[in-house]
Amino acid sequence: MPQTIAAKRYFVRGRVQGVGYRYFVQRVAGELGMNGYAANLEDGRVEVYAVGPAENLAELAGRLWKGPRFADVRGVEEQEAPVQKCRSFEIKY
Repeated sequence: MPQTIAAKRYFVRGRVQGVGYRYFVQRVAGELGMNGYAANLEDGRVEVYAVGPAENLAELAGRLWKGPRFADVRGVEEQEAPVQKCRSFEIKY
């Protein structure tokens, strides 16, 4: 049975900039076979856009709450997003 491909956008708040959070997300997304990006926002949050198997998005969402060792995640806002073609999972600067 083919896997359903879906996309979500997450906005992660807390101490998530300057602690390797985007690199953490890139590694987790790679483990889960997902494409998309992670980007720092001017207001201190990190935006994560992920495309992949629907069941893997739920796993990713759970891991976003944990983050890397020095992160302090205070909230993860999740939104449905249109599926866009992405070749890999990138860190945007």
